[in-house]
Amino acid sequence: MNSVMERKAQLRAEMLARRVAFDPDAGAALAAVIAVELVFPPASRIGGVWPLPHEMDLRPAMTALCAAGHEIYLPQTPKLGNALIFRRWVPGCTMVQERFGTSRPDGPVGSPEFVFVPLLAFDAAGHRLGYGGGFYDRTLASLPESQAIGFAYAAQQVPSVPVEAHDKVLRRIVTEAGLITCAPPRT
Repeated sequence: MNSVMERKAQLRAEMLARRVAFDPDAGAALAAVIAVELVFPPASRIGGVWPLPHEMDLRPAMTALCAAGHEIYLPQTPKLGNALIFRRWVPGCTMVQERFGTSRPDGPVGSPEFVFVPLLAFDAAGHRLGYGGGFYDRTLASLPESQAIGFAYAAQQVPSVPVEAHDKVLRRIVTEAGLITCAPPRT
Protein backbone atom coordinates (compact mmCIF):
# COMPACT_ATOMS: atom_id res chain seq x y z
CA MET A 1 0.00 0.00 0.00
CA ASN A 2 1.42 3.33 -0.96
CA SER A 3 -1.37 5.87 -1.14
CA VAL A 4 -2.29 7.87 1.94
CA MET A 5 -5.93 6.81 1.60
CA GLU A 6 -4.96 3.14 1.53
CA ARG A 7 -2.72 3.53 4.58
CA LYS A 8 -5.51 5.34 6.40
CA ALA A 9 -7.97 2.56 5.55
CA GLN A 10 -5.55 -0.09 6.82
CA LEU A 11 -4.87 1.80 10.08
CA ARG A 12 -8.59 2.49 10.54
CA ALA A 13 -9.42 -1.24 10.27
CA GLU A 14 -6.58 -2.16 12.62
CA MET A 15 -7.61 0.38 15.26
CA LEU A 16 -11.30 -0.53 15.11
CA ALA A 17 -10.35 -4.17 15.72
CA ARG A 18 -7.97 -3.30 18.58
CA ARG A 19 -10.40 -0.94 20.29
CA VAL A 20 -12.78 -3.79 21.15
CA ALA A 21 -10.35 -4.89 23.90
CA PHE A 22 -10.04 -1.45 25.55
CA ASP A 23 -11.53 -0.79 29.01
CA PRO A 24 -15.14 0.37 28.62
CA ASP A 25 -14.99 2.02 32.07
CA ALA A 26 -12.05 4.31 31.21
CA GLY A 27 -14.43 7.25 30.75
CA ALA A 28 -14.33 7.92 34.51
CA ALA A 29 -10.53 8.13 34.43
CA LEU A 30 -10.76 10.40 31.37
CA ALA A 31 -13.19 12.68 33.24
CA ALA A 32 -10.72 12.91 36.15
CA VAL A 33 -7.90 13.88 33.79
CA ILE A 34 -10.09 16.51 32.10
CA ALA A 35 -11.08 17.95 35.50
CA VAL A 36 -7.43 18.37 36.53
CA GLU A 37 -5.68 19.15 33.23
CA LEU A 38 -8.14 21.30 31.27
CA VAL A 39 -9.35 24.69 32.47
CA PHE A 40 -12.33 26.20 30.69
CA PRO A 41 -13.54 29.77 31.19
CA PRO A 42 -16.82 30.01 33.16
CA ALA A 43 -19.96 29.09 31.19
CA SER A 44 -18.00 27.80 28.19
CA ARG A 45 -19.80 26.18 25.28
CA ILE A 46 -18.21 22.74 24.85
CA GLY A 47 -18.84 20.23 22.08
CA GLY A 48 -18.79 16.57 23.07
CA VAL A 49 -20.03 13.31 21.57
CA TRP A 50 -22.25 10.41 22.53
CA PRO A 51 -20.01 7.32 22.33
CA LEU A 52 -20.14 4.71 19.64
CA PRO A 53 -19.58 1.08 20.70
CA HIS A 54 -16.02 0.58 22.01
CA GLU A 55 -15.29 4.33 21.77
CA MET A 56 -13.88 6.23 24.76
CA ASP A 57 -16.90 7.38 26.80
CA LEU A 58 -16.93 11.15 27.23
CA ARG A 59 -20.26 11.16 29.12
CA PRO A 60 -18.74 11.25 32.65
CA ALA A 61 -16.71 14.32 31.65
CA MET A 62 -19.70 15.95 29.93
CA THR A 63 -21.83 15.42 33.04
CA ALA A 64 -19.15 16.96 35.27
CA LEU A 65 -18.64 19.90 32.91
CA CYS A 66 -22.38 20.51 32.77
CA ALA A 67 -22.57 20.43 36.58
CA ALA A 68 -19.72 22.99 36.65
CA GLY A 69 -21.88 25.43 34.68
CA HIS A 70 -20.72 24.82 31.13
CA GLU A 71 -23.08 24.36 28.17
CA ILE A 72 -22.58 21.02 26.43
CA TYR A 73 -23.40 20.47 22.77
CA LEU A 74 -23.43 17.16 20.86
CA PRO A 75 -23.22 16.78 17.09
CA GLN A 76 -26.03 16.09 14.70
CA THR A 77 -24.70 14.33 11.62
CA PRO A 78 -25.61 16.23 8.45
CA LYS A 79 -25.46 15.05 4.86
CA LEU A 80 -22.01 13.95 3.75
CA GLY A 81 -19.88 16.92 2.77
CA ASN A 82 -21.24 19.26 5.47
CA ALA A 83 -20.00 20.35 8.88
CA LEU A 84 -21.58 18.95 12.03
CA ILE A 85 -24.48 20.78 13.68
CA PHE A 86 -24.22 21.02 17.48
CA ARG A 87 -27.29 20.73 19.73
CA ARG A 88 -27.53 21.49 23.45
CA TRP A 89 -27.32 18.49 25.78
CA VAL A 90 -28.11 18.17 29.48
CA PRO A 91 -27.95 14.95 31.51
CA GLY A 92 -31.16 12.95 31.14
CA CYS A 93 -32.42 14.72 28.02
CA THR A 94 -34.10 12.74 25.27
CA MET A 95 -31.67 11.42 22.70
CA VAL A 96 -32.52 10.94 19.01
CA GLN A 97 -31.03 8.08 16.99
CA GLU A 98 -28.91 9.20 14.04
CA ARG A 99 -27.09 7.64 11.14
CA PHE A 100 -23.87 5.68 11.75
CA GLY A 101 -25.16 4.45 15.15
CA THR A 102 -24.84 7.82 16.85
CA SER A 103 -27.30 9.61 19.13
CA ARG A 104 -27.86 13.31 19.68
CA PRO A 105 -30.13 15.57 21.72
CA ASP A 106 -33.00 17.51 20.16
CA GLY A 107 -32.00 20.71 21.97
CA PRO A 108 -31.27 24.14 20.50
CA VAL A 109 -28.41 24.61 18.06
CA GLY A 110 -25.23 26.27 19.34
CA SER A 111 -21.65 26.97 18.37
CA PRO A 112 -19.08 25.46 20.74
CA GLU A 113 -15.96 27.35 21.77
CA PHE A 114 -14.20 24.06 22.55
CA VAL A 115 -14.74 20.81 20.63
CA PHE A 116 -13.78 17.36 21.90
CA VAL A 117 -12.84 15.34 18.81
CA PRO A 118 -13.08 11.52 18.89
CA LEU A 119 -10.12 9.63 17.44
CA LEU A 120 -9.41 6.17 16.10
CA ALA A 121 -5.67 6.84 16.22
CA PHE A 122 -3.35 9.77 16.90
CA ASP A 123 0.35 10.53 16.98
CA ALA A 124 2.55 12.82 19.07
CA ALA A 125 2.45 15.53 16.38
CA GLY A 126 -1.34 15.85 16.79
CA HIS A 127 -2.31 14.09 13.60
CA ARG A 128 -5.57 12.24 14.00
CA LEU A 129 -7.35 9.43 12.24
CA GLY A 130 -11.13 9.60 12.30
CA TYR A 131 -13.76 7.40 10.75
CA GLY A 132 -13.17 8.69 7.22
CA GLY A 133 -16.21 10.91 6.60
CA GLY A 134 -14.33 14.17 7.06
CA PHE A 135 -17.02 15.59 9.35
CA TYR A 136 -14.62 16.88 11.99
CA ASP A 137 -12.17 18.33 9.46
CA ARG A 138 -15.03 20.32 7.88
CA THR A 139 -16.46 21.23 11.28
CA LEU A 140 -13.16 22.51 12.66
CA ALA A 141 -12.61 24.51 9.47
CA SER A 142 -16.08 26.06 9.93
CA LEU A 143 -15.31 26.98 13.59
CA PRO A 144 -11.92 28.73 13.28
CA GLU A 145 -12.23 30.39 16.70
CA SER A 146 -12.99 27.14 18.53
CA GLN A 147 -10.29 25.04 20.18
CA ALA A 148 -10.21 21.35 19.25
CA ILE A 149 -9.19 18.79 21.87
CA GLY A 150 -8.78 15.20 20.81
CA PHE A 151 -9.82 12.40 23.14
CA ALA A 152 -9.07 8.70 22.97
CA TYR A 153 -7.68 5.75 24.85
CA ALA A 154 -3.94 6.09 25.47
CA ALA A 155 -3.50 2.80 23.57
CA GLN A 156 -4.76 4.52 20.41
CA GLN A 157 -1.50 6.45 20.07
CA VAL A 158 0.58 5.23 17.14
CA PRO A 159 4.04 6.26 15.90
CA SER A 160 2.65 8.03 12.83
CA VAL A 161 -0.75 8.78 11.28
CA PRO A 162 -0.97 9.13 7.48
CA VAL A 163 -1.85 12.75 6.67
CA GLU A 164 -3.54 14.54 3.80
CA ALA A 165 -3.51 18.31 3.18
CA HIS A 166 -7.07 18.82 4.51
CA ASP A 167 -6.46 16.99 7.82
CA LYS A 168 -6.65 19.27 10.85
CA VAL A 169 -3.87 18.96 13.43
CA LEU A 170 -4.71 18.88 17.13
CA ARG A 171 -2.67 20.77 19.72
CA ARG A 172 -4.04 18.83 22.70
CA ILE A 173 -5.21 15.25 23.14
CA VAL A 174 -6.56 13.89 26.40
CA THR A 175 -6.56 10.21 27.37
CA GLU A 176 -7.29 8.31 30.55
CA ALA A 177 -3.52 8.43 31.18
CA GLY A 178 -3.15 12.21 30.90
CA LEU A 179 -3.03 15.27 28.68
CA ILE A 180 -0.74 15.28 25.65
CA THR A 181 0.38 18.66 24.34
CA CYS A 182 1.39 18.16 20.73
CA ALA A 183 4.36 19.89 19.16
CA PRO A 184 3.37 22.80 16.91
CA PRO A 185 4.13 22.34 13.22
CA ARG A 186 7.49 23.60 11.97
CA THR A 187 7.38 26.53 9.60
